[in-house]
Amino acid sequence: MAMSGGQQIAALLIIALFMVIPLAMGAIAGKKSIPTTEDYFVQGRGMGSVAVFFTVAATWWSAFAFMGSNSYFFLNGPLYWTAIAWNIFFGILYFVVGKKIWYFGKVNSLITPKDFFMLHYGSEGLGNLVSIILLVFTLPYLQIQLTGGAYLIETASGGIIPYWLAALIFYLVIIIYVWSGGLRAVAWTDIFYGCLLFFGMIFAGLYIVNIDKVGGVTSMFDYIANTTPEKLTVGDNWMLWISMFIVTPIGSFMGPQLWTRMYATKSHRLFNLMPFLLGFAAIAYVGSMLVGNAGNILCPDIEQTDKILPTVLYQYAPFVLAAFIIACGAAAAMSTANSQIHAMSALYTVDFHKRYINKNLSEKQLVWVGRWTILVLSAVAYVMCLTIPGLLVTIGLVALAGAAQIMVPTMGALYWRKSTTAGAVAGLVVGVGSLCCFTFHLITPPGVFSLAGGGNLLSLILNVIVFVVVSCVTKPRSAEVMEVVQAQFDDFYDGKNMD
Repeated sequence: MAMSGGQQIAALLIIALFMVIPLAMGAIAGKKSIPTTEDYFVQGRGMGSVAVFFTVAATWWSAFAFMGSNSYFFLNGPLYWTAIAWNIFFGILYFVVGKKIWYFGKVNSLITPKDFFMLHYGSEGLGNLVSIILLVFTLPYLQIQLTGGAYLIETASGGIIPYWLAALIFYLVIIIYVWSGGLRAVAWTDIFYGCLLFFGMIFAGLYIVNIDKVGGVTSMFDYIANTTPEKLTVGDNWMLWISMFIVTPIGSFMGPQLWTRMYATKSHRLFNLMPFLLGFAAIAYVGSMLVGNAGNILCPDIEQTDKILPTVLYQYAPFVLAAFIIACGAAAAMSTANSQIHAMSALYTVDFHKRYINKNLSEKQLVWVGRWTILVLSAVAYVMCLTIPGLLVTIGLVALAGAAQIMVPTMGALYWRKSTTAGAVAGLVVGVGSLCCFTFHLITPPGVFSLAGGGNLLSLILNVIVFVVVSCVTKPRSAEVMEVVQAQFDDFYDGKNMD
């Protein structure tokens, strides 16, 4: 159903309202901020329970989840149900590994992942490599947030606002409130975004599946079984299912925006419920499943499948309701983009500018460096969303596969005393190098790994193998480093310095 001019304006006003609210929250957060890097980047390590859950969940669930999931259910049927499994896996990682990262961050005043690796391996070079990998692979993931948000605004306006301008609007709104309030502004707005995100995903599915033309869940699946039965099975996509289950949660967990949240958490107790809460929240994917499958009936010939949700809503739902749900989708994109921009700013400011460009800057001056970095990195992501096409989920999976490589030396630092700096560097070089070769089709993965998603998983396996082998034959970490780390491990297990 085409919208009238008045309806288009009303829809845009609704979306604008949901953008103004975060701007106001960011302004308030900015007034509470202290001009120090610890406050701006990790909220003074004082983030409470409500903010922790919503900022982790809203950062973890993005345009990748709100829009890309609909597209994947539409194209590949049950393949995206792996989201249930990876949500639980992500929650377990956050509890088991995240609590240890939080502890080392608290005791040693760590701000970035590089700080963690310098502490555990005593190597600035390894820390720099980690920071570069995270910057390179977080940028495309930031791109898909801008892309998803731009799709929503373009569709909501009926094409009045073109894609390039829609992406620019998203870019500017996010920059303004992150610039003002740092992580505090991000966390506060994520509470707002998180509520919209979960409601929007579930309600959209329940509404769309009950449209007369769909006729309910039973009729929907009967139609698909009679027309495209292959969309009801995983089929030859089993390797992609496994890859998504392993790579997606690990890659997201290792993203710089999640390191920031682990460092910022106020108490270790806040990690304990995360597996249950994040696993339970995955019920929202029922909404995406209903939207994607109903799309086979409502718009089977749609070309840009990432637009399936807004397209269906504006054809079959009252425009006010459609605009409200679209705003929920905008929340999904913004809640991840704000975190990524902020975290990448910390990487550059603390890891490179402070160490190599100007070591004598005051804390207040470093905060300003972080703000300008937000502007520059966002501009790069904006150019990417205009020039690099691709499905949201496809781009997201490659970006997450790159970040997932960091898990190998992280686990080595926390659980294997024989891990070495040389092993960590060699593993990362081979893992990231092979991932790039597979992604750009310079090399074809062998055997079953040649199936969709296999290259992402194989690159991670190669990283593990090289890391273990090289660590076994190279110089161990220094006794001084191991003594400091072991003493802190002992304190962790004894419950010291936890509060």
